[in-house]
Amino acid sequence: MENSSGKLAHWLAFYLCKGLGVKTLLALAQNQPLECLFELNHEQLVECGLSSQIASNLLATDWRQVDYYQTLIAQSDITAINYFDSPLYPPLLKEVASAPLLLFCRGNLELLNSPQIAIVGSRHATPSGLEIAAEFAHQLTLAGLTVTSGMALGIDGAAHKGALAGNGKTIAVLGTGVDVYYPKRHKLLTDKVCEHGLLVSEFLPGTAANGNNFPRRNRIISGLSLGVLIVEAQIKSGSLITVRYALEQNKEVFAVPGSIKNPLSEASHFLIKQGAKLVENVSDILDEVSFSCQNSLYNIEKAPTNEPTCEVLCSVGFEVTAVDVIVQRSQWPIDKVQARLLDLELEDRVERVLDGYIRVR
Repeated sequence: MENSSGKLAHWLAFYLCKGLGVKTLLALAQNQPLECLFELNHEQLVECGLSSQIASNLLATDWRQVDYYQTLIAQSDITAINYFDSPLYPPLLKEVASAPLLLFCRGNLELLNSPQIAIVGSRHATPSGLEIAAEFAHQLTLAGLTVTSGMALGIDGAAHKGALAGNGKTIAVLGTGVDVYYPKRHKLLTDKVCEHGLLVSEFLPGTAANGNNFPRRNRIISGLSLGVLIVEAQIKSGSLITVRYALEQNKEVFAVPGSIKNPLSEASHFLIKQGAKLVENVSDILDEVSFSCQNSLYNIEKAPTNEPTCEVLCSVGFEVTAVDVIVQRSQWPIDKVQARLLDLELEDRVERVLDGYIRVR
């Protein structure tokens, strides 16, 4: 288990050591097991490559504080996942330049390594924006993707609710400890995400809301995801921080357009001008990430190759899906796809419409 043995104490000690991060620990790990550092004196630590100040900080570790957090983690049913030797640490997040040393989690840990799309936007979204965020989230989960957001009021909350509405999966990356309710009005939503999805934070249990923490958590939101969808936001908003991280991480950026008279359309229109993909329905996202899902570090379960009907059905969305898109997603020849679509139509599982097919059930 992730929290067992004295190893967690060592990771907490590294976490609490001011100035010591993943980059430095990676360099140190080239020469010796990291737990051996606690057996060295100041001179030896400096010889290993630590600065004099960081060596002093490590030697001054408050082990009572470490014990306190270790107990709190156990009592709060929190799992601490470390960068170095945990199989649960998401590979995509490891690629982030400032990847967190520890992730504190409550909920379904398997979701960390599921294919994810982040949905972000304004805390003061319009009713239309909230509806759009919830609908996109719902449709994405139906397509087998996990929806990731930040539990903030507005678009974030709508995205989590939309994902949960269809028993879909969602991850909330928090700017507080995973045992802290923030904002307070999302207490029930936080409990539901913990029960049916996953709460994640790089901040220690008990960490209260702090304005400086929220921009930091945004790099994790984008780092976990294949792409980021922005629904409504102004140019100067925290959502653009997430988008900036996404661009730095070479992730896909999607934007929902809006009225030119709505100030909350500014960010989407700006991003579209800069090359973000304009999206009107979930197919616009799935067209871009389907290849990534099948070929990335994620392991996506596909239907057995002797069941093309299931393969084809999984490739049809609950929105209008063109035949060529179904062919691309299923990786089946067009003649077989058309034959299976007819079977599915006769079984009332899909419906043929003007521009393609719609999944009925």
